[in-house]
Amino acid sequence: MLNVKQKQYLKGLAHDLEPLVRIGDKGLTNSVIKEIEVNLKAHELLKIRIFGDERDARIKMIDEICQKSSCELVQHIGKLLVIYRQSEKKKISIPNK
Repeated sequence: MLNVKQKQYLKGLAHDLEPLVRIGDKGLTNSVIKEIEVNLKAHELLKIRIFGDERDARIKMIDEICQKSSCELVQHIGKLLVIYRQSEKKKISIPNK
């Protein structure tokens, strides 16, 4: 579980990232989950853009992504979200405090 300082640190790293995964009208399909998995393994920190105007549907999708990918939500602003999952070969050194 990330604390506030750790999330702030990751938000700073994610600021300049482009969304690598985009979720369209079909929603959270198996291929989208697979793409999220591939990118989390490669980068640990991932920015995702969710298209769709219904806020409640986006929030449900975010919960499902975090559950299925065993990742943590770092930030959710509008249609963008940032997630993090440490990989076996640690790429990002997160401060302890």
